[in-house]
Amino acid sequence: MSNMIRTIEELSLNAWPALQTVLADGWVQRFAGGYTRRANSVNPLYPAADDPETKVARSERLYRDRGLPVVFKLTLASCPPELDSFLAARGYALDALTSVQCRDLAGWQGEILENVELTETVTEAWFDAFCRASNLASQRRSIAWQMLHAIVPATAFAAIRQEGEIVACGFAVAQDGYAGFYDIVTDPRLRRRGLAGQLMRGLLAWGRAQGAATAYLQVMLNNPPALALYAGLGFKEAYRYWYRVKDS
Repeated sequence: MSNMIRTIEELSLNAWPALQTVLADGWVQRFAGGYTRRANSVNPLYPAADDPETKVARSERLYRDRGLPVVFKLTLASCPPELDSFLAARGYALDALTSVQCRDLAGWQGEILENVELTETVTEAWFDAFCRASNLASQRRSIAWQMLHAIVPATAFAAIRQEGEIVACGFAVAQDGYAGFYDIVTDPRLRRRGLAGQLMRGLLAWGRAQGAATAYLQVMLNNPPALALYAGLGFKEAYRYWYRVKDS
């Protein structure tokens, strides 16, 4: 279990790259101007030599010096195992419990749907639609643009258009036999009409064509429509992650 968690967590780091990364004694500390918790958090993936008190204090200084809240992204495989309880005792609040789900792609027989457009790189039209559907603040857009262009593994940016306008979009990243799916969003005016499912089927077919044997994604547990969508596509929970957050 620990090896599987670590593998997917590493893939996720590559699929959503921060602008800056500081590696310190087994902990991956990521910075991206405050845009998304994933890219602005401490990921304690590997065994460390120093004690948690020393390491947490160092991380706190790094984030506070940059005017950022101190955020830890945790799983059952985080190192050391007592880190979650240690952070809770220091006043770190629990936030954003998330299910990481997987499905076997060996039996996936679907094809890329004709109405699903795929590009290898971010286009301005895709990015504009992503920002609108995500309600992304204007001051965050330049950071998101940089991060999406910084992805190194093979990537597919998917879109569905209606009357020439992109109304659903998302992307997938393939690496080392895995395909990860990220930021599947639909125009708020057109939600619950099956567009996200069509988009996912197109991306799943792309992942299979890339040679991926396993698909994975991350979905917050307070999002019943997304949970239902992914269950219908055969995804099942592999593990969970959560954040511990301290604003001051």
